[in-house]
Amino acid sequence: MSTVGILGGGQLARMLALAGAPLGVRFIVVDNAPDACAGQVAPLLKADWRDFAALEDFAQAVDVATFDFENVPADTAHWLAERTQVFPNPRALAATQDRLAEKNLFRELGLDTPAFAAVDSRADLERVLAAIGCPAVLKTRRLGYDGKGQFRLKSAADVDAAWSALGGVPLILEAWVAFEREVSLVAVRGRNGEFCTYPLVQNWHADGILSASLAPAADTQALTGPALSHARAIAEHLDYVGAFALELFVSDGRLLGNEMAPRVHNSGHWTIEGAVCSQFENHVRAVLGLPLGDTSALGISVMLNWIGELPDALPVLAEPRAHWHDYGKSPRAGRKVGHATLRADGSAEMRERLVSVARALGREAQVAPVIAALAESRSHA
Repeated sequence: MSTVGILGGGQLARMLALAGAPLGVRFIVVDNAPDACAGQVAPLLKADWRDFAALEDFAQAVDVATFDFENVPADTAHWLAERTQVFPNPRALAATQDRLAEKNLFRELGLDTPAFAAVDSRADLERVLAAIGCPAVLKTRRLGYDGKGQFRLKSAADVDAAWSALGGVPLILEAWVAFEREVSLVAVRGRNGEFCTYPLVQNWHADGILSASLAPAADTQALTGPALSHARAIAEHLDYVGAFALELFVSDGRLLGNEMAPRVHNSGHWTIEGAVCSQFENHVRAVLGLPLGDTSALGISVMLNWIGELPDALPVLAEPRAHWHDYGKSPRAGRKVGHATLRADGSAEMRERLVSVARALGREAQVAPVIAALAESRSHA
């Protein structure tokens, strides 16, 4: 029986352990929080990312190490790689920890991006804002996620407020994109180079946090090939092993690279019930060198994220082909505490399910854009 070690003990680690258990895989989770929710389903080692004495024991106990959190220090990943197998490799992890390096990588490999520039001083901010123009988004180069570490500049008058909010660390300014929609592609690459992708997914966000995903995204036939090619190029360039997500903007019918997440991803949660083999099982398969599973979608899925606190589960569970996920976390503003996935064979059926659930939960605003996308779709029968 193989043992997989996971750095990070959140819901992604929890779902990895649940997916790997039927394969006979054991897990050990490392997190600096004693109540990390993955500890409810797998042994939890409480340790800081630089507690190398504890990590030495961890390295000796596992066959391979992986991540549910991309902000594990790169030097910790390199240290572990000298003692056990680590997938994805530390180089891939480091490339995605810095937004400037990530954007440069996208451009190098032929994936266009919004205009961007490094910002290391207030003078830099004024200079590059004049070149890029408003509106624009100022972001920390490291550690930002779920809308954290970002400030939108609507005009040059926002420079003082933006610098006050984020100045003092390396930053990047990106042009604001008037995109038509946001999509993501979850891909998986095995240790032998085997590569596969799930269907493109359309995503909606609220306050910078994923609110809902529609899988497969409607009317994306012309985008699927280019998205797959970009994901493959990135994976092969980084010698990536495991699952990852490529987040993209669709603007004027073309794809622009936003971010890459070097791990299983929130926009792929629908795959647990909505695909033949989930992103979580496929990540476990990939890092252990096993054959990858079928990524085909089983009809249409909509994933709804629960942020802050869980709603009443009963209206969801009363729906046929609905699935509930409670992460075992205490309520907290801005915290991902669970999700639900609804499945259907066609768009009309899915719209009915969404309307029913939304009315029961008082979540009409959350599902309204998904319902609109389904109504306008030409590809969902």
